[in-house]
Amino acid sequence: MNEQDLLRSKAFAKKNYPEALDLLRTLARIPAPSHHEERRAAFVCNWLHGNGLAQATIDEATNVICPIADDGQCDLVVFAAHMDVVFPNEDELPLREEGGRIFAPGVGDDTANLVALLLAARELAHDPALLPPGVGALVVANSCEEGLGNLKGTKQLFATYGDRIRRYYSFDLYLPSYVDGAVGAHRWKISVNTQGGHSFSNFGRPNAIERLCAIIQELYSLPLTHEVPCTINVGTIEGGTTVNAIAAHAEALFEYRSTSNEVLNDLRERVTATVEGFASADATVAMELVGERPASASNCDGLRELTSVTRDVIEAITGEVATGGAASTDANVPLSMGIPANTIGAVRGALLHTTDEWIDAASVEEGLAVVLGIMCVQRELG
Repeated sequence: MNEQDLLRSKAFAKKNYPEALDLLRTLARIPAPSHHEERRAAFVCNWLHGNGLAQATIDEATNVICPIADDGQCDLVVFAAHMDVVFPNEDELPLREEGGRIFAPGVGDDTANLVALLLAARELAHDPALLPPGVGALVVANSCEEGLGNLKGTKQLFATYGDRIRRYYSFDLYLPSYVDGAVGAHRWKISVNTQGGHSFSNFGRPNAIERLCAIIQELYSLPLTHEVPCTINVGTIEGGTTVNAIAAHAEALFEYRSTSNEVLNDLRERVTATVEGFASADATVAMELVGERPASASNCDGLRELTSVTRDVIEAITGEVATGGAASTDANVPLSMGIPANTIGAVRGALLHTTDEWIDAASVEEGLAVVLGIMCVQRELG
C-alpha cells in the first residue's frame, strides 16, 4: 500500500467516523434475521439513493446491489457485507453504549462492517478512478450469510454476475484478521418416526428419541482420519410429547465441515450409510439436506497475490500483524469457483452470536480506513 493511498484512507476514516457511528446506531437496531432482511435492505437501499447512488436496487434474494462504473459488460470487483444477524427478532434490536463500547445483537457480525462498506462505497462512487481501467465494482449488502441462510444472497449474486466477477471481498468480523480459505459444510435434518405408545403398557416398542440418540452415537464414532481438518456436530435435538409417552417422532440438526470438498463428499456417503442402517420395519429414518456451503476449489489463480495485498493494507493501517486462515463466510462461494476472494475484518469486538455482542466504538475509524484502503489498492491487482 503506497503512502498516498494510506494517507487518503486515514483521512477519509477520520472525516467520516462521526457519521459512521450515527449510521451504526440506526442500522444496528433494525431487525434482520436470515431470510427476513427486508426492513434492513430497504433502509440500506434508501440510504444509498439519498447519498447519490440512485442505481442501487434490491434483487430477488433481498441483496442490495449498487454497481459503480459498470458498463454492463466489464469485469467486476465485488465489495460486500452481509445484512442478516442470527437473532429472530422482528422488533427493534436493543442497543446500548458503555465504556467506549457499543452493544447490540449482530453489531460486529456484521453491522459495523456494513456501515464501513456503505461510506466507502459513497467515496468510491465519487472517485471511480480508484478502480483499474475497464473494471467496474459491485457494492453488495447481501442476505442470508448466517446459519441456515445457506449463503443464499451470495449464491444469487454469482448466479447473476458470476462470469464477470474478477475478484471478491466481503467485510466481516474482526481486525486484524482475514479469511483466505473456505470451510465447507453439509447440514442435515435427521428424523426418526415410530408408532409410539404408552410408556408402561406399550413398553418395548421402539422410541424415536432413543433410536435417534443411537444414530448420533454412531455418527460420533465415525473415524475422522482425513489429512485435512474435518468436524461433526449435532446442534439441536427435538422430539416426543410428554414424559409418559413413547416418542413417535424425533429429529436433530447435524452438520459436518471441512476445508476439502472431497472430504465433504466422503462424509456424505458415510453419514448417509450410517443413518440408513438404522431403518427397520418398526422405525423409519430420513435425511433432509437443509444447508450446503462449498469448500475452496483445489486451485485458485490470483489468490496468493490478492491475499498478500490484503495483508499489506491491514498491517499498514493497524500497525499489527494480520492473521489469516480458513472459515465459513460469504467468500466460500467465489473460492469454491476458483475466484480469488478474501473476507476481511473491519472492527474490533467480541461475543458474536450472543445478545451481549459488542464492538469497540473507536475501532470503527480503523475499519473505515481498511475498507477504503482495499478499494484504493485495486489498481495494484489490475
